[in-house]
Amino acid sequence: MTRQADPVRLTRFSHGAGCGCKIGPGRLAEILATVTPTTHPDLLVGTESGDDAAVWRLDADRALVATTDFFTPVVDDPRTWGRIAATNAVSDVYAMGGRPLFALNIVAWPSEVLPAEMLGEVLAGGADVGRECGFAVVGGHSIDDPEPKYGLAVVGEVHPDRILTNTGLRPGDALVLTKPLGIGIATTAVKAGTAPDALLDAAVATMCMPNDAAAAAALAAGAAGCTDVTGFGLLGHLRKMAAASGVDAVVEMGAVPLLPGAREQAEAGFVPGGTRRNREWVAEVLDVAPGIGETDVMLLADAQTSGGLLFGAEPEKAAAAVAELREQGVEAAVIGRVAPGRGRILVQP
Repeated sequence: MTRQADPVRLTRFSHGAGCGCKIGPGRLAEILATVTPTTHPDLLVGTESGDDAAVWRLDADRALVATTDFFTPVVDDPRTWGRIAATNAVSDVYAMGGRPLFALNIVAWPSEVLPAEMLGEVLAGGADVGRECGFAVVGGHSIDDPEPKYGLAVVGEVHPDRILTNTGLRPGDALVLTKPLGIGIATTAVKAGTAPDALLDAAVATMCMPNDAAAAAALAAGAAGCTDVTGFGLLGHLRKMAAASGVDAVVEMGAVPLLPGAREQAEAGFVPGGTRRNREWVAEVLDVAPGIGETDVMLLADAQTSGGLLFGAEPEKAAAAVAELREQGVEAAVIGRVAPGRGRILVQP
């Protein structure tokens, strides 16, 4: 990544790390339980299943996908932060099987402390992602705030019969993950100033990689269940999928790709608060086989920023999707399987 020469460190203005700043999944569930879900014949995906975006039917062949995401700085280079935040925001559209059309900027900025030129670099990073992924970034909204935040509200489209959702996992499916874990641990180490260059560079490259190829592979494999792995970690998002689909999930720890050095940083104690909240939230549905340590569980619960897709597909098609993605430079892997059940997760070596 490009190293920032300016002595101002953006990450020092952040109370947390990227998607690790999310309200914890348990607390969020309590809050949403007080809100009456919206229903409408054309609202194909709302809040009931905890999916990544809302989907609204326009006609028999077209539906809109709408989502928003923003967060605090995860790196010090402003343009790189803009790229990461935009890549993360548009990922929700890909996770639903959709194609992004346009987006609006969301900005909070300490205008008396950080220069306008730096904000311009953040916005340029978001625009870069729009051009590369084929959607327009137009306008948006900004406020003055002591803590910088950036993201996008994204609108896309999807065929009503080809929507990927949390409810689509099927017994017998293989589970595919399309990016390595450990981003939350890496960005926490960055904030503390202890991250090795190799870990930082790998984390940035991972966060800047769009999930468009992963979404295309999931659709080609006949997937029906998909999510992107972000602030609730692999285990948190898998818990939501397993419960919504009425299945159990088995994760094979040895098959899960990890960022180089992430395990060492976790063992050294650089674990974000969001990761610890995720681990607590999944405890009631989690079974851990002998040979799995607490560091393993923390890595699986790690709060990701701009993480990969997690989807289920028939084993042969899942293996073909992984092979195709690897040829494109995507570090995908089959990490487990789906079994009949009621929403439990088993982690085994």
